[in-house]
Amino acid sequence: MKFNAIIALAASAHAHSIFQVSPSTRAPFRNQHQTKRNVNLSSQKLSVNGVEQGQLVALRAPSQPNPVYNVNDQQLACGIPGTHSNQVLNVKAGDRIGAWWGHVIGGAQWPNDPDNPIAPSHKGPISTYMARVDNAATASPNGLRWFKIHEDSFNPSSGKWGVDNMIASGGWSYASIPQCLAPGQYLLRQELLALHSAYGNMGAQFYQSCAQLNVAGGGSFVPSQTVSIPGAYQQNDPGVLIQIWVNGVPDNGRKPYTAPGPRPMTCPA
Repeated sequence: MKFNAIIALAASAHAHSIFQVSPSTRAPFRNQHQTKRNVNLSSQKLSVNGVEQGQLVALRAPSQPNPVYNVNDQQLACGIPGTHSNQVLNVKAGDRIGAWWGHVIGGAQWPNDPDNPIAPSHKGPISTYMARVDNAATASPNGLRWFKIHEDSFNPSSGKWGVDNMIASGGWSYASIPQCLAPGQYLLRQELLALHSAYGNMGAQFYQSCAQLNVAGGGSFVPSQTVSIPGAYQQNDPGVLIQIWVNGVPDNGRKPYTAPGPRPMTCPA
């Protein structure tokens, strides 16, 4: 995922988008609602309380648009190494952070690109994590203890996924830094999980990027309920191995869906 930076997409006739789905050798489930084009994505920029930051500022962006399929891959943390900013963004506890996703770096691959920010058939949840580090600019993404701060998963009543909400917001997905969080440096990770081919083993596609933050203000809370990434997911988790297409519609049959990983943290009362 590139968190607030768009996942870069390969400029190939068979890889038309960056955020949505990346090239795969599997034969995906097809219907009239699902594009045959391959899509890839990454996040390209951040916003803080509605103010956009510069392109790739304080971001770690993957080097190529392919997703991660294996939940035990070390690249599940912040994506395939690529662009790595040396900047750390100063924010405050309670700030609303926006991550912008797109088909390619810069957004649309061409005018009226129908796959920007992602092909609408690539349904799934968007989750945001944080991990405390000593130096956000240089910290390794592996071996950290991550806690989830937000997820935009699935609404059975409307049939809308987090990806649908991101598309409706022009490629932006938002999460607020918990008000109680202790000050310090953190990596912020946003993950888009595309489930359109998740009915088969390693069919789910994980896109992720990390942002480098210095959090001020807030309280003194340091979450103790954390997970390792990789390690937080299993390949057969019901939120990872799932058939969301029911009667040709990717709405999970309007049944409840729980995004994989821990529940978002809450501040102590």
